[in-house]
Amino acid sequence: MIDPDGYRPNVGIILMNPDGRVFWARRSRRDGWQFPQGGMRSDEMPLEAMFRELEEETGLRAEHVEVLAATPGWLRYRLPRRFVRTSQRPLCIGQKQVWFLLRLVADESNVCLDHTERPEFDRWQWVDFWYPFEHVVDFKRDVYLRALNHVAATAQAVAAGASILGFGPKHTPASRVPMVRRDDQRRRGQQTG
Repeated sequence: MIDPDGYRPNVGIILMNPDGRVFWARRSRRDGWQFPQGGMRSDEMPLEAMFRELEEETGLRAEHVEVLAATPGWLRYRLPRRFVRTSQRPLCIGQKQVWFLLRLVADESNVCLDHTERPEFDRWQWVDFWYPFEHVVDFKRDVYLRALNHVAATAQAVAAGASILGFGPKHTPASRVPMVRRDDQRRRGQQTG
């Protein structure tokens, strides 16, 4: 589904643990890391699409998370010219996304990356709240910053002891961004460092 302006409706998911760290995953068979996200079907509302994508990409279901916040409208990003498939119609020039902040309320052992036949991710880890902005592919950086800024106050209010506000990307050099690494690299719930 592509809108008349050439943008594909999509949802983005910022999944936070109780300590204020966020779920960061590596795309299967690629070196790129990102938040879970995915396209909306024509018959879905953003919340419905978010829960479907959450389960498809992480194995987590609605009872495993609490929805804390959502962006009030679409956040858009354009694809670099090299990624635009000019031979396809309708032409997709980018994505428009509604972003959701979720809190994990179940044990992280419920994460299952191979929940579907074609898993989106092959590894994951918990990272500092602002880490994704500084490490996502360049063309998504602005939309990540806007999404994180929109939900940062809510994340700070519910994260146990986290220092999210005041430590945004302009104030935290990448060398000071802590990550939680996991040694368990089994396929089910595989995490990496």
